[in-house]
Amino acid sequence: MHTDRTLGAAAIAVAALMLAFGYGLEAPFAYEPTGPRAFPLIAAAMIAVCGVILVLKPSEADPSVLPMPGRAVVALSGSLLAYALLFQPLGFVVATTAFMIPIAMIFGAKWWQGVLVGAVLAVSSFLLFDRVLDVVLPTGPLGGII
Repeated sequence: MHTDRTLGAAAIAVAALMLAFGYGLEAPFAYEPTGPRAFPLIAAAMIAVCGVILVLKPSEADPSVLPMPGRAVVALSGSLLAYALLFQPLGFVVATTAFMIPIAMIFGAKWWQGVLVGAVLAVSSFLLFDRVLDVVLPTGPLGGII
């Protein structure tokens, strides 16, 4: 599809901008062992890989099974707003798990699949950032459990 190639090219351009701006990030003092540039560079690399995949091998999705774009954009925007508001009080794991439910449903999954994927993604990401990268994330009500 032509749209996939356009989206892939746009993703590569965004990744290049993230790389250009993210590489120059430096903290005046070391507050985290990895520093502020690690996350933007990792995210840029992942976005670039996805962009290259879209450019080289576009999918032939059936437009009849995709949700209405307008409704999906509104649902995604509402989910992002709720995630931003609930991130601190609920903590990373609970907020991320809850955020994944509507996202999975937008892409055609069942709600329970969103819960399962969201929980696995949230817990594994939390452990990666907290234990491996020493990045402090809000724990919320699960403070003493994880």
